[in-house]
Amino acid sequence: MTQSESLEIPFAGVRVCYESAKSYEELVAALLADVGERPVPIDDFPRDFDSWESYRSQVESHVGASGFMLFTTFDHGGWIAKAGIDRKVLRVIIGNPLIAITMLRHDVTAGLFAPVEVLLVGEENGRSSLTYVKPSTLMVVEDNPALSAAAEQLDAKLAALAAKVTVVGT
Repeated sequence: MTQSESLEIPFAGVRVCYESAKSYEELVAALLADVGERPVPIDDFPRDFDSWESYRSQVESHVGASGFMLFTTFDHGGWIAKAGIDRKVLRVIIGNPLIAITMLRHDVTAGLFAPVEVLLVGEENGRSSLTYVKPSTLMVVEDNPALSAAAEQLDAKLAALAAKVTVVGT
């Protein structure tokens, strides 16, 4: 392969959707109560902490109950209304470098899908939903048992968070 050629590796992602009886606002509040209300300045940490141990300690101080922290949000609902789509839609980027490293050790291209993204949507009748693409279905594109094992642990953590925040009463 020359420098100007590209290599295409097809893969298929699996979309997971949790429907909730919670309102959109309740779902957003539940997720942010777990991962944090303000984005963590994760890109600043490597400059401020010179060892893995100090970096890890700083990261751990920002991790929410389910093992994730907030990186950023995109309020799609704020701009799609301009195109005539009246829906509440929030894309939320969450992650944890201490989880990500368990996958990047086996394939740095797994970093294309770490951190993970969830989409919160206001549905009809005051309900809501949380949707994401199962990380292992995006990260593991070739036979790599160690990467698969780490990515499946991330799948489980993300599923547990989704189940927790979508259940009424939490």
